[in-house]
Amino acid sequence: MRNISEKQRIVIKLGTSTLAHKTGKLNIRRMTNLVRVISDLHNSGREIIMVSSGAVGLGAGKLGLPEKPKDTKTKQAVAAIGQCELMHVYDDMFAKYSITVAQILLTKAIINNPSHCENFMNTVEKLVNMDVIPIVNENDTIAIDELELEIGENDSLSALVAELSRADLLLILSDIDALYDDDPRSNPDAKPIPLVEKITPEIEAVAGGAGTSLGTGGMSTKITAAKIATNAGIDMIIMNGRDPEKLYDLFEDKEIGTLFKAQ
Repeated sequence: MRNISEKQRIVIKLGTSTLAHKTGKLNIRRMTNLVRVISDLHNSGREIIMVSSGAVGLGAGKLGLPEKPKDTKTKQAVAAIGQCELMHVYDDMFAKYSITVAQILLTKAIINNPSHCENFMNTVEKLVNMDVIPIVNENDTIAIDELELEIGENDSLSALVAELSRADLLLILSDIDALYDDDPRSNPDAKPIPLVEKITPEIEAVAGGAGTSLGTGGMSTKITAAKIATNAGIDMIIMNGRDPEKLYDLFEDKEIGTLFKAQ
């Protein structure tokens, strides 16, 4: 028994591949369904904190760029455009269910500064107590080093947010159903791994490289996030965000995705 139904404070990470088409433009149907289901989970009494990718991808899509830009200055400009678009869409969609959202932009400098980190924790706690859904993203227009080195991916950020907000569960929605024993994109016989009790070198070895052309993360970044979350005593699940209705199955303790058990 997974006991996911008992989890109260949930950090949900939404990847670019979940939110956008391959063109980079918003996947309106999927995002509409995601917001509806997340709103329903929120209305059921669960405390929801979102970590949303998509700023660079949506900015690139709005500008008609074929893929994520490579140089830092263009990334910063595209992120500024996309972040505005992203929050406008979230605010409009959640308002239909009478839910207020709030934007929080982070950098690693903030997370590594004890006083700033405490301010973040206090803000999240207050927003959740006010029945608001915080939506966190990295401040890509400021975090130059993270952009250049591509270590500012939101999988790890979501794990840090889960740790700082004392979440019960980190839920990463991606474009893949679960962690597999091989790359399912190249090996049709690859089998999903439903449960990871402990992250071993063997588990790390099955994690591949980067994901889509519009995103920054792959399975390897999700393993890194799992290490952060499980070491902080937080369960983590990877599942496909293609069908938001499966979130209901997840919270009815059905076997969805891969569960990384808290240590």
